[in-house]
Amino acid sequence: VQLVESGGGMVQPGGSLRLSCAASGFTITTYDMSWVRQAPGKGPEWVSRISSAGGPTYYADSVKGRFSISRDNAKNTLYLQMNSLTSEDTAVYYCEAHQGWPPQNQHWGQGTQVTVSS
Repeated sequence: VQLVESGGGMVQPGGSLRLSCAASGFTITTYDMSWVRQAPGKGPEWVSRISSAGGPTYYADSVKGRFSISRDNAKNTLYLQMNSLTSEDTAVYYCEAHQGWPPQNQHWGQGTQVTVSS
């Protein structure tokens, strides 16, 4: 069972990145999935969540209107489109999958670094 994030990197303020999270060893169809980030010297911050069926979606106030979460169950992949990036978005981004609430069968990726800098 594995979640592997990709798509991180360095981008200038105002730029965009699209993160991907590919699942293997299990099918994400029945999993709610989230993105969580952790900036240097700070605790984890929940960013966005999408239900197993693809909707509804939820966003932290800090990213609402700029980020968009989506999923392709056929490709077993979660995405995060990030636009209008600022230095405040610099963090390691992790994807997470779980079933039910409280979360069960929870899986985490290893993270991908996003750095926003001029």
